[in-house]
Amino acid sequence: MSAGTRTPQLPEGRYGGRGDRETDRRLKVVGAVCGALLIGLIVWLGTSYLIRETKINGTVPTFQALSDTELQLHLAVRKSDGTAGSCTVRSQGADGAVVGMADFPVPARGAEYDAVVSLRTTARGTTAELLGCTPE
Repeated sequence: MSAGTRTPQLPEGRYGGRGDRETDRRLKVVGAVCGALLIGLIVWLGTSYLIRETKINGTVPTFQALSDTELQLHLAVRKSDGTAGSCTVRSQGADGAVVGMADFPVPARGAEYDAVVSLRTTARGTTAELLGCTPE
């Protein structure tokens, strides 16, 4: 290049510069804050779910259809001593339709509760599913 050649001046702000760096930094800070809040929310929801679930948990290990209108099932519940509650059980027919649903009370005494209960159905039940147990 000769001494008389001049480098063309670029328009200010057109090709980035200091303003873009500040914007990038602000976006990174906002992203980090949002990420930290999201992680905190997930931890809080998970902890509250686990605490709620450990108060009273149940299973239906066995069931038997006694007739087209009655299902007998074994309800086994583990819970904190002194915690009362109820467990919701449903039964479905061969076509998948719900044929029976009921809440069974769980007494406060003891850390375990085992009972054989009867569930009334509108048709022959082919399943016995515990939907959940809630403390009172």
